[in-house]
Amino acid sequence: MTGCRTGAEHKWGLPSMPRVDAVWLHPAYQTSYRWLEELERDRPFCRHQLRHLLDVARIMWIGNLEKGLGLDREVVYATALLHDVGKPVQYTMGAPHEEVGARLADGILRSLSGDVAFSAAEREAIVQAIWAHRRFDADAEPLARLLYQADKASRPCFACPAEVRRACSWSDAKKNLGVSV
Repeated sequence: MTGCRTGAEHKWGLPSMPRVDAVWLHPAYQTSYRWLEELERDRPFCRHQLRHLLDVARIMWIGNLEKGLGLDREVVYATALLHDVGKPVQYTMGAPHEEVGARLADGILRSLSGDVAFSAAEREAIVQAIWAHRRFDADAEPLARLLYQADKASRPCFACPAEVRRACSWSDAKKNLGVSV
């Protein structure tokens, strides 16, 4: 089933996403997110803040709809929201953020219960997508492929001031150098 599990609407007539709200409000998520905000406060490019996370979610959702994958909206948005949760540990300790993030996401998702719980299959798909989001794999599960593609497409490298200054360390092969989704 696509869309929101509960069928409830947000005050603006959009589907509500209580499970995504539970991820956002989770204390462990908020701790990591605020730490990341602080670590990237003076970063001139490619911040991993809410704008990036929601851009990734929306691009994933568009891909899901265009390809007719039938993924649940909250699974897509939770995956995008959680995909960079390991960044602060990467910045401070050098551990790959996709590995740390997969573990943190698993803990956050397992701690949710009742109406905001994700099923075991949903948790596994989300965690696997986060773990794999930095490597392209044509045989990856649909959620993982969408996350990889959306994470790259969400970056407007072609319009980035850091690109003009050549401050970005990404190779041209990794950069999104055109408007594409």
